[in-house]
Amino acid sequence: MLAQLQSQRQQIKILPQQIALLNLFFLNSLELQQRIKNELEENPFLDAVEEKTDEENDSKLSKDIIQDFESSEENMYDDHPDYKSDYQNYFDSETDINSPIVNIATFKEDAKQQLHLLDISKIDMEIAEYLIDMLSSQGLMDKPLDEIEDGMCFHFQKIVETKNILRGLNIIQSLDPIGIGACSIKECLLLQLSNMNTKRPGVVCAITLLKDHYNELICRQFDKLHCILKIDDKEMKLVLELIGSLKFYPVNEISQYDQKQTIIPDFIITDTEDKMQVNLFSSKTGQVFVNQSLYNQLANNISIKDKTACQYVKSKLSSAQWFIESIKSREDTMLRIMQCIVTLQHEYFFYGDIKYLKPMVLRNVSEKTGLDISTVSRITSNKYAETPFGLIYLKKLFSEGISDKNGEVISNKVIQSVISDAIDSENKKNPYKDRELVNLLSAKGYNIARRTVSKYREQINVPIAQIRAVWA
Repeated sequence: MLAQLQSQRQQIKILPQQIALLNLFFLNSLELQQRIKNELEENPFLDAVEEKTDEENDSKLSKDIIQDFESSEENMYDDHPDYKSDYQNYFDSETDINSPIVNIATFKEDAKQQLHLLDISKIDMEIAEYLIDMLSSQGLMDKPLDEIEDGMCFHFQKIVETKNILRGLNIIQSLDPIGIGACSIKECLLLQLSNMNTKRPGVVCAITLLKDHYNELICRQFDKLHCILKIDDKEMKLVLELIGSLKFYPVNEISQYDQKQTIIPDFIITDTEDKMQVNLFSSKTGQVFVNQSLYNQLANNISIKDKTACQYVKSKLSSAQWFIESIKSREDTMLRIMQCIVTLQHEYFFYGDIKYLKPMVLRNVSEKTGLDISTVSRITSNKYAETPFGLIYLKKLFSEGISDKNGEVISNKVIQSVISDAIDSENKKNPYKDRELVNLLSAKGYNIARRTVSKYREQINVPIAQIRAVWA
């Protein structure tokens, strides 16, 4: 029997243009420049102002200046010095200054080359390549799975299931070097052991030790481990030597020619007469424009009956206009958010000391600017600012707050800084335990629980006292 039902429900739908705009907000200066270049190649109605390079400016030197230089007094001497021998005097005798620098591939490039040799689907290939780009400089996947999933959904502009991400991670972990793509040091060690011959003495016991009794191992509870594993001192020594021979990180070799990556800031913050001024490092608003003359020419030549051509011209023109407006909206939003952050953290930007950093979360900036939290998050992600005291990563300005003895709310970044300074100055043979760090912080006016100290210590990537004593 047929029937009609009437119901009401609320739905939130994000338009494709809104997703594209949020992705544009996420880009930094270099990525935006590449995006503009791609749009210029794909859209005939987009045009850009050509910037004169330094080489073009140098080529405009007049011939008279060059001739004057050639006729200078330096060329009047008949006895020319041996510039090569003079130049080599500045270098060590063992240094070959004439040898070319080899283009050394990074471990990420090498992993992608191995990936292309595998017989996997296109979706798995795209996900694995994205995950390789997300790896840390030591080859570990140190980002939480939900953050990776969120970023991947926006990158591919579609829902990516968790099982597909885990499958891509397993594919990466099958590549060389062994341990690449591991989510922790423990997993990195287990991957190395699983690739060894299980008949080798101590391998099976080492796998059991790391998999089931890792906490006891890092706390050096060897008496307890003897009873659990039912092994004697000689076998325990063999297992520990095997684990000690493994690499904590899959990538830890330092290349002979270290490739330095230059970070280009997105904001320039200057101090002018006790007032912080915020500017964009490079504005793209006036550099891209619609080629109206080309549109008029095509509009006059295309027949109205040719619907396909008319639709193509209209869509490309609309896309060009939207892209220009999106760039302007992006830059206006960036300035609006950054000026709000500078206002909230005025003392920090004025003195440049982390002790003046105030607690601030995305919601605080969202309420001040009237923008959505997701917009604030994408504008502050992947962005840097050049300040009078150096380059800073915007995400590190956000922190939760805790109360001190006087009831004043301070940033947890301040606590992390105090903990880091205390650990740097500790006796390496007898390092501070978390309980002792609690007492040190209490003496400085910070009443914090031991579990909170442990959490902050882990956030600054500092192991427990027992591990630090072993490393010392």
